[in-house]
Amino acid sequence: MIKFQLQLPIIVALNMNMVIVIQCTDQVGLVAKISGLLANESYNILSMQEHVDKAENLFFMRLEVNKQSAASVLEEKLRELLPEGALIKVNPDAVKKVIVMVTKEYHCLADILIRNYFKTLGASVQCVIGNYTNLEDICKRFDVPFYHVPYEGPHPESEQRVLNVIDQYQYDYIVLAKFMRILSPDFVRHFPKKIINIHHSFLPAFVGANPYKQAYERGVKLVGATAHFVTDELDEGPIIAQQIISADHSLTAADMMKAGKEIETAVLAKALKVVFDDRVFIYKNKTVVLE
Repeated sequence: MIKFQLQLPIIVALNMNMVIVIQCTDQVGLVAKISGLLANESYNILSMQEHVDKAENLFFMRLEVNKQSAASVLEEKLRELLPEGALIKVNPDAVKKVIVMVTKEYHCLADILIRNYFKTLGASVQCVIGNYTNLEDICKRFDVPFYHVPYEGPHPESEQRVLNVIDQYQYDYIVLAKFMRILSPDFVRHFPKKIINIHHSFLPAFVGANPYKQAYERGVKLVGATAHFVTDELDEGPIIAQQIISADHSLTAADMMKAGKEIETAVLAKALKVVFDDRVFIYKNKTVVLE
């Protein structure tokens, strides 16, 4: 068998702007206070997005400014200005670190690896963990470490082996790119708000296994995919992104699955982009996405 090495140009995007992310209790005049502080400190606001959840009395904001300074100093000044308990991030890492978990299906992983190679993912893939060896070769082609950890279910021994691999790396998020096994609540609790999953269905419909078979048997007219954060409840975590396409009686379960793979890839890519760009806020079991 002839092996080849990919020789592709590397594209690096440089961004010298600062990002400010705020979540706090809402009150009158917050936008004026924040923009006034930034003006007094000679920050030029390039973009500003905000949202208020009136029912929960919560305020969400994401800003980009074009002045570089000590993040800790600006954060302290914002903390003095904002309501008590405000969540503030100033200049979070522009390139996140991620660990990817897979089973056998390649489509989502391949998209991630290509974006990672061309530096357009917004993250750096630290390693890939697979419970089968099917996807080891593609990881080698992109020079990404692959670890085979057999995992047939949420057994303590299997999950400890996965944790042992993860502990070798720094990471911001864990991406389940078609990892077709259920993670135990104990495992999930190690990574609060850090595990992102792509589910092959338009949640909350057709949770669990074989959703395309379920959809086919139900005679649905739409096929979809959902990217969400993982919680203790199966397929019930905060939703980040969703997409659907039309279906009709002529489609078989196999046709639905083929169409679904394309949607899964697109939805996961969109979800990862907004998460890595610090555009997603989580509260209760919901998200606010400031695109």
